[in-house]
Amino acid sequence: MTRRECAIVSAYTGILCGSFNDFHKYAEELLCRPVWTHEFADKDLTNKIKELSKNDFCNLGKKFYEKDRR
Repeated sequence: MTRRECAIVSAYTGILCGSFNDFHKYAEELLCRPVWTHEFADKDLTNKIKELSKNDFCNLGKKFYEKDRR
């Protein structure tokens, strides 16, 4: 998996995959604003990140499914 793919998995599942810095950068990209590290303890924020990352996460599944079919 790439670093970005790990960040997507982290954002959607809530389980860190890869580096926190990559996840943090991806979360800021999704939210279009800086995110302080203490904000990740806010359930509403983590739910928003999950919601915003859903499409990217689902596209990962398609990517890996297609890769397995080759």
